[in-house]
Formats: sequence, structure tokens, C-alpha cells
Amino acid sequence: MATLEIHDLHVSVEAEGGPREILRGVDLTVKQGETHAIMGPNGSGKSTLAYSLAGHPKYTITGGTVTLDGEDVLEMSVDERARAGVFLAMQYPVEVPGVSVSNFLRTSATAIRGEAPKLRTWVKEVKEAMQRLQIDPSFAERNVNEGFSGGEKKRHEILQLELLKPAIAILDETDSGLDVDALRVVSEGVNRVREAGEVGTLLITHYTRILRYIKPDQVHVFAAGRIAESGGPELADKLEAEGYEAYVKGGASE
Repeated sequence: MATLEIHDLHVSVEAEGGPREILRGVDLTVKQGETHAIMGPNGSGKSTLAYSLAGHPKYTITGGTVTLDGEDVLEMSVDERARAGVFLAMQYPVEVPGVSVSNFLRTSATAIRGEAPKLRTWVKEVKEAMQRLQIDPSFAERNVNEGFSGGEKKRHEILQLELLKPAIAILDETDSGLDVDALRVVSEGVNRVREAGEVGTLLITHYTRILRYIKPDQVHVFAAGRIAESGGPELADKLEAEGYEAYVKGGASE
């Protein structure tokens, strides 16, 4: 079982006046088959954690360790992290002009599997996954995310998740901008991957509505760049009722 271990992680970004520390000592362990929800107010560092784990060059690791099955993730390049099984569904998926969805998916699968999937099998696999996510088959020949609505972009992210089958999936505000129907379809896609027991999920969100569809094993409150409290699914209910005010007043939020 794959295990992502984050220990005392500190991360800074360049800002006016010099580096600004965003993450201030994050400790978290996510095992394959588990789902962890990261919740917290704006500016608390949730997305910084996601992009730091994926290797975004904007963020500078100033302390701590991140390992996947004992291997040093922080020493890996972005593509090495992906091949090792770290997957990031972005809050704002980018457009990739000139690259079709079908080519993008098959190239990604080839890189991760070490060989190109057999074409006939792969076409069937993609078609079935698109049907489950209610994605129009014509999208396979469109450029990646170009002209896609917000909901279509998020469905495409989950399409990648279903096809690439990573060890650790980091979902950065996947519920952002989704209507009720799209949220249900996207959540069902995440749950299909989870139910196979092959992925550890780090679900980053502001709101509890996605947790009505995707049930977490643990909930962590993020504030001021660290985990302020952890608990079971009942912690999400507490946040729904009380909000983040207590963590902000307690000096736990930026």
C-alpha cells in the first residue's frame, strides 16, 4: 500500500519585501485507500500544500520532508512525481492549445505505464470512462480544456484520474464552480476510483457540500499554514455549523 508522508513541511513564496512563509510545519500521512479532507478559510495554505506536493516552481521548500513509500518526493522533478503516482487535479485547469484530449491522455498513460496502451483496448477504456462522466465523445478530439466550461474542465480532470490510476490523488477544490449535477457526476467518478482501494485521496475544499458525496476517513482543519485540528467526518459537520471563526480568532489563520 502506497503511503504519502509529510513531516514538518515549511514552504515560502517570493513576495514584495522578500520571501513569505505560507506553510509553517505541516504533518500529514495519507495511505492508499484513505480519503483525507483538508478544509480551511481562504489564505490558510491549502492550495499551497497541493502545488508544493506536485512540484510547482513558484513554491520554495524551506524545511521538512515528503516521502512516497520512503522515496524522497522533494528530490523528484514534476514528471517524476507524476510517474511515481502523485496526481494533481487543479482548481483552475489550464488550456493546452494544439494538443487533443485523446493524445494527451494516451501520452500520459504511456509515460506512467512505461509502454503505450494497446490502441483498441485503450479506445474502449477511454470511451467507457467518458460515458460514465457524461462527457461528449467529441471532446476526445478537442484541444485540452480549450473552450471547456468550468464543469467540463473538472470532468476532464476526473477522467484523467480514472484512466491514470495514481497512488495519491490531490484534488484541489474540485467542487469549485460546479452546479449540483456536475458535482454529483464528478463525485461519482472520484468514488469509483476510491472504491477500487488503489488511491489515497487528499481532498481540498472550502465547503462541506462535496463531502455529502465523497465521505472522508479524516478531516483536517487548515489554518495559518498548518493543521489546526483533525478528526473524523463529524468535524466537517462542526465546521458547517460554526465556520472557521474559532480558528481565526485563535490566531490559527492568516
